[in-house]
Amino acid sequence: MVMKLKLDTDGMQDDFFADSRLLGITAPMKCYQFCLSLNRQLGYSFRMMSEYEIPLKKKERTYYFSVYESHKPSHPLRHLLYHNHYDGEYLLPEFKHMDFLWLIRGDMSTDDVVGTIRQQVKSIPEVQLVAELPFEQLKNWSNLIL
Repeated sequence: MVMKLKLDTDGMQDDFFADSRLLGITAPMKCYQFCLSLNRQLGYSFRMMSEYEIPLKKKERTYYFSVYESHKPSHPLRHLLYHNHYDGEYLLPEFKHMDFLWLIRGDMSTDDVVGTIRQQVKSIPEVQLVAELPFEQLKNWSNLIL
């Protein structure tokens, strides 16, 4: 008899997104340029995390989505920045109009903190839109889990 195991993806989703907020950002610029602007103008320290690069197989081809991280050891928040598109494909196709996805993780991700980050990001001249994205609207949430 063959025993089949099923992965509990609902539990993964709850654990990964607990105490998290997601921002969608429209900014027509390269990912490294956007991170450089965040680092220089807003004081973040985003770095590319090559071990977190997300491979996504579609149409017999693999697409690679960059992930950047900013985290200060003494601060409770962890910031993950995902590049939402690569060569005509999207990490979250339900949000095609967003160039970047900013996941803010930690128990200090309050409305005030997220509002401040939104205002700071809007101050970058190339940024056209910053909006909070509700997790309930994510159809492809598993693409964000590292």
